[in-house]
Amino acid sequence: MTDFIPAAKPLIGDDERAAVDRVLLSGMVAQGPEVAAFEREFSAHFVENSPTVAVNSGTSGLHLGLLASGIGPGDEVIVPSFTFAATANAVALTGATPVFADIEPETFSLDPVAVDAAVTERTRGILPVHLYGHPARMRELGEIASKYGLALYEDAAQAHGAALDGRPVGTFGAMAMFSLYPTKNMTSGEGGMVITPDEVTARRVRLLRNQGMERQYENELIGFNARMTDIHAAIGRVQLTKVDAWTVSRRANAAFLDENLRGVTVPPVADGARHVYHQYTIRVADDRDGFVRALKEEYAIGSGVYYPIPNHRLPSLEKYAPGVELPETERAASEAVSLPVHPSLSDADLERIVTAVNALAGAGS
Repeated sequence: MTDFIPAAKPLIGDDERAAVDRVLLSGMVAQGPEVAAFEREFSAHFVENSPTVAVNSGTSGLHLGLLASGIGPGDEVIVPSFTFAATANAVALTGATPVFADIEPETFSLDPVAVDAAVTERTRGILPVHLYGHPARMRELGEIASKYGLALYEDAAQAHGAALDGRPVGTFGAMAMFSLYPTKNMTSGEGGMVITPDEVTARRVRLLRNQGMERQYENELIGFNARMTDIHAAIGRVQLTKVDAWTVSRRANAAFLDENLRGVTVPPVADGARHVYHQYTIRVADDRDGFVRALKEEYAIGSGVYYPIPNHRLPSLEKYAPGVELPETERAASEAVSLPVHPSLSDADLERIVTAVNALAGAGS
């Protein structure tokens, strides 16, 4: 029987288990020294030592980061619709309005022209997503933010180690978030990191994650329980020592697919961009869903369809987008499919993926 190739595969080994055991034996499992060490190490590794705050999920990171940045009722933040709902959810949870703008076909991220057209007198910020591990058009979006006096934020949930013109993602905006969910390029089991160059904003995130207090029972503002545990931080610290090698593997796997796939649109990489391939996303113009079924049923290859229903058409978010038309978003939602690119793939796995995709593309699935 042919072994199934999964679309994603979290890598958790003996080192991570030993780190968890160390924390459990210490008796200190809530937020403590492991979290503080993880924050320092993550900051040094990915974002040039910018202030970094660990929280219990990527969604919490976006939510608290926006609140700490002053986003709230009456404000608008421009976001993509072609992404996971957490991006727009985080805006809505502050009481602000997510405004959906279309994407460009190359990066699957916000189209600067569409963003410029979406700016109103209520717009306070722009929140692009570095989707699939490719940096968004931060040069152009930064110019728009400067033009209108807006804040630029970053959803870097999928982009650990990505860069543009040698500058790491997470360092372009007033606030950024990285996710540490199990399927991301590295994980802490669950969690997120909030990045900001502003110590005042960073302190507000720390307050918000801990019931609004820095010292016990001295609550300064109304906050949440969004703390990361030392158990999760210990896992994340180990993963930090491995993620660079995994990124090398992801990029090498992507290069092999780029060179050998036929009949589908492979993911382009913009000039100056460093893609870290959280996902390797191709376009299948004809019968994408049939293509996905055939990959699984005929070749035992998993894949991912992210995101088949754009955010602006979700029952939870459509009220923010009456009459909105986003043609590139709709096209991506009907064509995009992500192939396995994770570090666990063998040479034989990669050959099988190429054989399957080329056969199906040639046959029109």
